[in-house]
Amino acid sequence: MTQNLSESQARKLKALRDDFKYFAKSCLNIRTKGGKIKPFQLNKAQKYIHEKIEEQRAKTGMVRAIILKGRQQGCSTYIEGRYYWRASTGKGLRAFIMSHEADSAAALFTMAKRYHVNCPADFRPQASTSNKQELVFGAQDCSYRVATAGNEDAGRSETIQLFHGSEVAFWDNGEDIAAGALQTVSKERGTEVFLESTANGMGNYYHQQWKLAEKGESAYIAIFVPWFWQDEYTTDVPEEFTLTKDETDYQEAHGVSLEHMVWRRFKVAELGINKFRQEYPATAAEAFETSAEDAMMPPEIIMKARKGVVQRPYGPLIGGLDPAGDGIKGDRTVIAIRQGRQFHKYSVKRGLDTMEVVGWAGRIFKEWGLQKLFVDNIGIGAGVYDRMRELGYDVTNVNAGVVADNERKYVNKRAEMWGELADWLHDSPVSIPDEDEVQADLTTAIRLYDSNSRFKLLGKKEIRKQFGFSPDIGEALALTFAYPVAFDHEGNFANEDVETEDFENSNPWMRG
Repeated sequence: MTQNLSESQARKLKALRDDFKYFAKSCLNIRTKGGKIKPFQLNKAQKYIHEKIEEQRAKTGMVRAIILKGRQQGCSTYIEGRYYWRASTGKGLRAFIMSHEADSAAALFTMAKRYHVNCPADFRPQASTSNKQELVFGAQDCSYRVATAGNEDAGRSETIQLFHGSEVAFWDNGEDIAAGALQTVSKERGTEVFLESTANGMGNYYHQQWKLAEKGESAYIAIFVPWFWQDEYTTDVPEEFTLTKDETDYQEAHGVSLEHMVWRRFKVAELGINKFRQEYPATAAEAFETSAEDAMMPPEIIMKARKGVVQRPYGPLIGGLDPAGDGIKGDRTVIAIRQGRQFHKYSVKRGLDTMEVVGWAGRIFKEWGLQKLFVDNIGIGAGVYDRMRELGYDVTNVNAGVVADNERKYVNKRAEMWGELADWLHDSPVSIPDEDEVQADLTTAIRLYDSNSRFKLLGKKEIRKQFGFSPDIGEALALTFAYPVAFDHEGNFANEDVETEDFENSNPWMRG
């Protein structure tokens, strides 16, 4: 095929080898949900995934991606097509596909064999081996294999260049597999690893890897695909169809079409709202919510705040500093900044000692013009507080374990701060950063009660065990509710409530 080619044929051959999108529509065929066989043209979700990984490949020479998506959005179709392209046009490549169960693995391999059977004859490589689990292109020394995650030894004896982990959230032994098959993936340029799944709660291997990628703390990029990118997830709008208030808020928050909202209503009726969020998420944070029944801050309230606008935030600029150092591996030092109804921003640092935290916090205090900084005295917090106070900063030490001001309602100060945060969030308008990481932190606050019906929170270690991460941003924001902070008539601070119009009118900074 490479001999006696015309110039146009040579260009086409090069495009087929270099451009997956061109290869897909020219050489690959898929089975539609209606059972028809047609050329593979990427949908919106697949195009987005392709753009993100090609961007990463251009920067790093390899692909490491963790993908969070809803059901049947074409993620596996894209990856199997991509790996068939790589294996059929390359040399010395081993593609290895691992799914959570045998039926799923078989379905993925059937897809790959369909690609091979329907590939144009003049571009289809000769398969020296073709069985239920493996395609081998002997002339190119390339192979394409599948296995199930139940086999911990699968892939251990090979060197793999292309790895696809399917429905990773449902692997029972994710850490063991990562210590096995994933460690056989070459670190060379041109290698690719995809870990994709719908969500399956918090704290498992997939969720932990997603959080690391989301924070930029691993080699993987986090790619999220919302359900409403699928054109097929629509239903014609019935006559006299009207949205409920919750549906209207949802539609406005995500920019969802009315046809998608009709489909969503019918699917929620079929699955229930919690199952719908998991299998058809609008945001990454929503996907990992296991239940909203006991949440202090339900996802609808959080999303409303993410999209909320506070036209003229007023009140003192308050910071909350949650230091690392309570013995939890991976814990971060976080400063959150709030002004009245607006959670402006947060900043995160790792690996700082006491004096480094003081210097960092001092710079933020000055740059943002903070009027008050509440410091959690856990770990290095006590030393940070003492030194910042010596330097003249207006800081207040907070012991989250002491008795709450409202001790009849809350078990301790930490529960009270989170309770005040929840009340604040429910009282719109409120604005918080439009980020999944912020939402994930807030969803860890679950309603628990002691024997006297007082509200309490899970400890940080228990939260990390149950959810797989520490809600450091949420803790820093909650600290801004430790004690009331307001201006008095002379523009000074008072830790007591002051009528808003009185101190607003008396202070030029607040009017600005």
